[in-house]
Amino acid sequence: MKAIMYSDGGARGNPGTAGIGVLIEDEAGNPIKEISQFLGVQTNNVAEYKALSRGLEVALDMGITDITCYLDSELVVKQIKGEYKVKNEGLIPLYNMIKPLIKDFNSFKIEHIRREQNKKADKLANEAMDRG
Repeated sequence: MKAIMYSDGGARGNPGTAGIGVLIEDEAGNPIKEISQFLGVQTNNVAEYKALSRGLEVALDMGITDITCYLDSELVVKQIKGEYKVKNEGLIPLYNMIKPLIKDFNSFKIEHIRREQNKKADKLANEAMDRG
């Protein structure tokens, strides 16, 4: 099964109250899963990584084999693609958790999008922060 995933993580204060939002859609653009989860106090980049990680885990559990991920975090996208090194000690374990997940998909793509194109995932992340 093929899917499209939008993920976003945010922190109010950086570090501060953090949450993640993930929207998984089928190929036709129909929503098939939404995730809105409070993280406690984290940095924005940790939240972005946790959103991607959680989304990939759920996608695999759903039987998704081919996924395209859209994030508004250029840093995370470039680190996952290998264009930037992961230098931050707090991000290395998260990066190392995501790399094996990627290998479980037949096809994996990750792309940076503008914040305006990621409104639904952003809304889910903000709802999680509001609940926290």
